[in-house]
Amino acid sequence: MTKKQKNVWTWVPSLYFTEGLPYVAIVTMSVVMYKNFGMSNANIAFYTSWFYLPWVIKPLWSPFVDLIKTKRWWITNTQLLMGIGFIAIALSLSSSLYVILSVLFFWLLAFLSATHDIAADGFYLLGLNKEKQSFFIGIRNTFYRFALITGQGLLVYFAGRMEKQTGDISLSWSITFGILAGILLLLAIYHKIILPRPKEDKQGSINKARDIWQGFLETFASFFTKPQAGRAILFLLTYRFSEAQLLKLIQPFMLDTKEAGGLGLETADVGIIYGFFGVIGLLLGGILGGILGAKGGLKRWFWPMMLTMLFTSIVFVYLAYSQTNNWYIINLCILIEQFGYGFGFTAYTLFMMSFAQGKNKTAHYAICTGFMALGMMLPGMIAGQVQEWLGSYTAFFNYVMICSIIPIFTASLLKKTISSE
Repeated sequence: MTKKQKNVWTWVPSLYFTEGLPYVAIVTMSVVMYKNFGMSNANIAFYTSWFYLPWVIKPLWSPFVDLIKTKRWWITNTQLLMGIGFIAIALSLSSSLYVILSVLFFWLLAFLSATHDIAADGFYLLGLNKEKQSFFIGIRNTFYRFALITGQGLLVYFAGRMEKQTGDISLSWSITFGILAGILLLLAIYHKIILPRPKEDKQGSINKARDIWQGFLETFASFFTKPQAGRAILFLLTYRFSEAQLLKLIQPFMLDTKEAGGLGLETADVGIIYGFFGVIGLLLGGILGGILGAKGGLKRWFWPMMLTMLFTSIVFVYLAYSQTNNWYIINLCILIEQFGYGFGFTAYTLFMMSFAQGKNKTAHYAICTGFMALGMMLPGMIAGQVQEWLGSYTAFFNYVMICSIIPIFTASLLKKTISSE
């Protein structure tokens, strides 16, 4: 193995671990934290769903990451700022204004994280040739998943253990986010030293700003002229309609008391179950989906993948009715549901890749991911209110299963498109 090849291993895994860590903290750890603080499900779902907004609109400012400074500069500086941002969250939790302050800081961190994603993905294309880009796709995705395990698994478990030992929720989460901040700051320093300096990674000319913006608008407009664009957008917005609502209430359901209809688990338990066994299921589903998708393609596997994702959510209907204390059954249910999600999400990815094909496939794929984020944000905002209005978790999870009809319907509108792939 050459020196150059070894150098790739020193930064690709760590870069994508860093990409996943703030994301999982913003969209998942925040839910558990606010539930620990006693926030209502309606407010948790509403506030944390807003955190998706930067990923919804990131295609709008992605061209200017090329224009202003280098991608290497954006990577190291956004990592540094994210470390500082999580320190700010840690300090804000002892304030009487912790809700306003933490929501504001999470929202700013989401913008930094989305910007980091743009720079990291662009740097990946510049730092590797096409052969290595293909080889390291699996590696980068694996380390992104490791970040999920670290965030919603290890760090949530740590916060739960700290809470149990100290009896102070604010202190336990302040220390947890302080540790997260320290990890990001160390990674920023590491990447400042270790990241290569590709010759192609250059700052754009300010004089070209108008041309870049005009080109972006033309590229953006061309997305809406693709065949069946309207139906495709509707599908992108609704594929995760039921799942988006489910995700916002899983941790609250697991943490709520038996009297409130939950499972009555402790925070540390949720860290182990959802952050470890859940991620194992997610990885297995994603791996199987990738293998089958590569062999049979979108035409053969789209419907089995989508239906698996939608129907494995029924495990929460069972858990809500039974409120079982059996540790093995709970873990098995989460593993099954996450396997279905990992398997089913492959179909969504394959569809986005297929629909984005053409002259501007990179930009069009980014626009697809923006609609995907919007499809997570809008249903998630109402999930808590719906659950409180229905009055119980059993009714809510039944409602989620009924909502599965919507993506099935919008997918049927694309039957010709899917069958032609």
